[in-house]
Order: sequence, then C-alpha cells, then structure tokens
Amino acid sequence: MEIFIYVAITAVVALGIGVFVGRSLLLKMFQAQEREAHQNAERIVKDAKIEGDSIKNTKILEAKEKILSLKADCDKEINKRKNQMNTVENRAKQKEQNLNKQLEVAKKKDAELNRIKKQLDGELATIDEKRAVVEAERNKQIELLEQIASLSAEDAKAALMKQIEDEARTAASARAKDIVDEAKMTANKEAKKIVIQTIQRTATEHAIENCVSVFNIESDDIKGKIIGREGRNIRTLEAATGVEIIVDDTPEAIIISGFDPVRREVARLSLHRLVADGRIHPARIEEVVAKTTKNIEEEIVEIGERTCIDLGIHGLHPELIKLVGRMRFRSSYGQNLLQHSREVAKLCATLASELGLNSKMAKRAGLLHDIGKVWPEEPELPHAILGAELAKKYKEHPDVVNAIGAHHDEMEMTTLIAPIIQACDAVSGSRPGARREVMESYIKRLKDMEALAMSFEGVNKCFAIQAGRELRVLVDSESVTDEQAGGLSFQISQKIEKDMQYPGQIKVTVIREMRSVAYAK
Repeated sequence: MEIFIYVAITAVVALGIGVFVGRSLLLKMFQAQEREAHQNAERIVKDAKIEGDSIKNTKILEAKEKILSLKADCDKEINKRKNQMNTVENRAKQKEQNLNKQLEVAKKKDAELNRIKKQLDGELATIDEKRAVVEAERNKQIELLEQIASLSAEDAKAALMKQIEDEARTAASARAKDIVDEAKMTANKEAKKIVIQTIQRTATEHAIENCVSVFNIESDDIKGKIIGREGRNIRTLEAATGVEIIVDDTPEAIIISGFDPVRREVARLSLHRLVADGRIHPARIEEVVAKTTKNIEEEIVEIGERTCIDLGIHGLHPELIKLVGRMRFRSSYGQNLLQHSREVAKLCATLASELGLNSKMAKRAGLLHDIGKVWPEEPELPHAILGAELAKKYKEHPDVVNAIGAHHDEMEMTTLIAPIIQACDAVSGSRPGARREVMESYIKRLKDMEALAMSFEGVNKCFAIQAGRELRVLVDSESVTDEQAGGLSFQISQKIEKDMQYPGQIKVTVIREMRSVAYAK
C-alpha cells in the first residue's frame, strides 16, 4: 500500500515536472518562432524598402529622360520657328528692298515723263507756228492755182483736199503700221517672253476621240454569238449600253457607234468580257454590263483622284473629282478634254508664277474651267456659266468661280486669274494640231477670208494657205503703190480681226509684182 502511494506520488510529481518542462519547452519554442517571425518581417520590410527605392530611382530616371527629350523637342521646335521667322523676315526685307527699287524707278520715270511733257509742249508750240506758216503758204498756192488753172476757189479746194486726203491716208496707214509694230516689239516683249517660256515648259500628249470604237475579234465566228438567235443578244447589248453595235463584213472587227465615250467604253469592255467568257445570252449580258458600268464609275473617280494628285490640287469636292474623271471620256473639237484641262492647268500655274500671282489657285481654275461640258444633264446654260455654278455649289473660291465663268467672256472678269485662264485656254486650243474643226465650217472660214480680202480695191487674187494661218494677197501693180501695199496689209488684218472669228493668228502678206514684157521679132 505504501509502495502504491509512493508510486502515485512519484507519478504525480513526475507529471507535474513533465508538464512544467513541456510548458517551458513549448514557451521557448513559441518564443523562437516569434523571433523568427519578427526577423522574417524585418527582412521583408527591408527588402520592400530596397525594392521601393529601386523603383523610385528608376521612375525618377525615366522622368528625367522624358523631361530631357521634351526639352530637346521644344528646343528643336523653337529653332524651327526661329528659322521660319528669320526666313519670313528676310523675305519681307527683300520685298521692301524691291519696293524701294521700284519706287526709285517710278520716280525716275516720272521725272522722264515730266521732261518729255515739257519737250512736247515746246514742240507743240513750234508746230503751231509751222501750221500758221503752212496755212499762209497754202493760201498762196490756192491763189496761184486759180490763176494758172483758171479754176474757182471751190474747185481748187476740192482738188487740193483730195490730194491731201490721199497723201494723209497713205502716211497715216504707214505710220499706224509702224506704231503697231513698235508697240508690239516694246510693250509686249516681256509678255511674249513669259508666254513662250510657259509653253516651252508644258508638253503633253493629245488623244483624238471619235464617235466610233473598234472592237477586234479573233475570228468572224464570234459575230454570230454576239448577234444571237434572231438578234436578241445584240438588241439586249444595245439596250443595256445605249450604243449602236454594227456587225458588218469588216473582217475580225465590230464597230461600236455612239456620241457618249463612256457608253462606248462600257460596251467595248462588256464585249471583251463576254467574248472571253464565252457565255453570251441576254441575262449574262445585263449582268456583265452592270458590273462594267460600276467598274467604269470607279475608274472615273480613280482618274479624277490621280489627276488631282499629279497636279498637286487638294481639297476638291468628291463630285468635282468625279467630273474631272469624266473628262477622260470627253473630247472637244477632237482634243481630249482631260488632257486639255491638264495642259491649261499647268500653263496657268506657270504663267501665274511668272506674273507673281497665286499659282495654286490658277492651276485649280485651269483644271476646272471646262467641267460644265461633262455635266451628265443637258441644261440650257453655256458650259462656262454652268461650270461656275457647279464650282460655287461645291464651295470653291470666288476667284476660281469667276475665272471659270469668264473664260469665254460670258461673265465679267473680277480677278486677275480670269484673263490668265482665258489666255491659256486659247493657247492650248488654238495650237496647230491640238484641235480639228468640222470640214464644212473650216472650208467656209477660208472662203470668207478670201472674199474679205477680195473686197478691197486693187486686189487681183487671194489665197488662204497654211491651213488658214496665212493669207497671201496679190495686188495690181498699176493701181496700188508700194506704200499703199503696206497699208493694205494692215487694213486687211484689221478687217479680219473685226469681222471674223478664228483660232490663233493669221499672217497677211500683200505681194505687188511689177512685170515689164517686150517681144523681139
């Protein structure tokens, strides 16, 4: 029993000691874990602080680099603006110097004019004195004529007046011709130089459009397919395209006739696709024509855009671009309208630059000056007025609108660009080979020219040569003197300018030939 109690006490004591020891061990273990956790936490905080400092330094470096980049861009922009300002300032100074030089030249010319005026006043006084002397001499001649010829004063006066009138007419005609020649050589010297340089710097090709197109085929067997059973295929094609298809005995060719070049092109391309595909029937024809028409419309827009890009014209309304593209399929007197408009645009830009005007606006007006000719509808207005209204409708500059409407004198010119457009249009259209006239009107113009020259007194024969560019007049040597021949050429040229309309210029050559014939027997 005592042993049992001893064992129990020992077990209780051992248990207490074990509990105490275990608690102490657990406490130490918990303290060790807590220290380790503190150490981990401190290490994490330290690592986070190091990483934060690293990120902060990186961001600061990136911000500094961005600031330096922005500063460099700002410095570059400032230098660019300074250079532009310096350029503008230099141009302003140069213009000011040019104006000062022009002012000095104007002052010199003013002084020269004053000197000439004084000289003319003196000469007029001398002329008045001479006139009085001539009048007295004339009175003496009249009295002497009355005594010698036994004529009355009225008859003598009439004879003298006729003689003086003939002499004055001959002298005035010769003097007028000299004045005109001198004015052309002096006043128009610079203008001729500018126009010649402008023409030399512009060279374009010209295509002549006809009212028919030829579609070539490999063999005549295809003609039967195109005609179809009882002609249904060709009737469908004509109805869909609006042209006339002529299938005759011409070997390996089909004629497409129509006044509208766009329709002829649609018909030609449609025939090409149908023949290449081999399936030719009314439904297929309508389908191909519809696709071809859509492709042609897209091509028209592409041609207009490419033309604007080539000429450097920007901001044109899409409808105007489309009209420009339609010019490719339009001709005027045999001259392709798009090529003509491109040439006029280049000529206008060059001429405007030479004259110190806005070349871009002149080029724009030159390209658009004939857009009234390609308007799909058929209004009663002239094409110049219609073109001006279209340009105004699509928000073009008023100067461009006026230049388009006034290039055939159907509107009043209110800007300096308008006469440039008119002149360049005449240069492009009247150049030999650029256009062709209807044969009847061409022959009638030549006959009218010859008849006009034959209406003058003393003219024996007259010949229009060089396609109407030169008029040779043969006069009677007995009734027309050498001095009168010079005056006659001037009078005929003035009469042609007044009464006739023609492209370019006409050279009038008066030929007076003196023949002396004798026979030896």
